[in-house]
Amino acid sequence: MTRQSKLIGMVGGMSWESSAIYYRLLNQGAGARLGGHHNARSLMYTLDFDEINRMAALGRWDVVAERVGDAARWLEKAGADLVMLTAVSAHRVFEDVQAAVSVPLLHVGDPTAQSIKARGLSRVGLLGTRYTMEQDFLSGRLRGHGLDVMTPNPEQRERLHRVIIDELTLGKVEDASRGALLEMTADLEARGAQAFILGCTELPLLVGTGDYPLPAFDATELHAEAALDIALADMLT
Repeated sequence: MTRQSKLIGMVGGMSWESSAIYYRLLNQGAGARLGGHHNARSLMYTLDFDEINRMAALGRWDVVAERVGDAARWLEKAGADLVMLTAVSAHRVFEDVQAAVSVPLLHVGDPTAQSIKARGLSRVGLLGTRYTMEQDFLSGRLRGHGLDVMTPNPEQRERLHRVIIDELTLGKVEDASRGALLEMTADLEARGAQAFILGCTELPLLVGTGDYPLPAFDATELHAEAALDIALADMLT
């Protein structure tokens, strides 16, 4: 009997653009590692981003945790061997969701930090939503790995948040926003950043990883690769 990969459960819909990126990365990665017509075996529970976005803006992270936790439990009951949140900002409720399931829940910060440290870097500029840049759920995790985390100034953080929520999650890519993002990274470089973390799934839609003035680490891509490491381990031995 042919061996199968572990089943990856994805909590999606935050936004669907983000979920589509995860789905593509997982399947492309499985094909690259296994060859042939292989895909990553997966399930996705798609949440309604309008509600999640509104609750986050109101600071109702308890509601976000309830919705995301319910989705994770559904994925586990449906047979998922591991679960991942297909949005960086959703990691604000990571601990709540982790407590809701018994299967592994993969944190986006761990493979990101490991990749940065493997390059011998330690001082990084973090880019993402206002929640990701201003709260501690990702930067704290990164600091736990020994990284020094910097963010843009307050006005830039608000601008980038609006670009992500009002443009990128709706599939809009604006030249003015691309210029604003590159200006932010230039400021971070002047302050001593050695690299950048693209801490929002949709950010590569605006500026690709190869177009930054310093090494750029796509947290989503690294998250997907970590999921594949687990899901495909038995098939590659």
